Amino acid sequence: MTWSASSCFFTLFVLYLWRVGDIAEACKCRTPHPQQAFCNADVVIRAKVVGVKLVSGNILKYDIQQIKMFKGPDRVIHAIFTASSPAACGVTLEINKEYLFIGMLETGRMYITLCGYNLPWEDLSAGQKKNLNHRYQSGCDCKVIHCISLPCPTSATDACLWTDWGTDNGRNLACIKRRDGTCEWK
Repeated sequence: MTWSASSCFFTLFVLYLWRVGDIAEACKCRTPHPQQAFCNADVVIRAKVVGVKLVSGNILKYDIQQIKMFKGPDRVIHAIFTASSPAACGVTLEINKEYLFIGMLETGRMYITLCGYNLPWEDLSAGQKKNLNHRYQSGCDCKVIHCISLPCPTSATDACLWTDWGTDNGRNLACIKRRDGTCEWK
């Protein structure tokens, strides 16, 4: 079998498209309930983005002014890092805008991804802002189970079913452990 230049080009082109498809599909995740994101995170802060720069080929560093620490280390966070591309789950932020950042600490740096819960502060409801101050933390012993279709059975007493089909109502609630050890929405 002999390969012509057009055969090689076609093969390389197909491989290229296949790889681009992989990259485009690389970041797939479902936005978690804010309480679940809070409980799974190392750091939860309110901050204003004041600058951005590319620190390596695929990592962006956003300089921030921390406004409030809801969960995290006993120090001020001055920068947040993310992948430079949404295909790699990188988050695109606006300068001079305040956000709620929920992320992880790695080698002393805070990282965020599209799979986390990082929203403009103004987009949070009053209920979500209130829950950040205490309720989410007090409900970390409970699990939020996202139910996407009926039926949604669960026999776990330490869980709350999140059946927020097309509304944001469930995001305003917190799953809290009761005195008897079961969990309920508040």
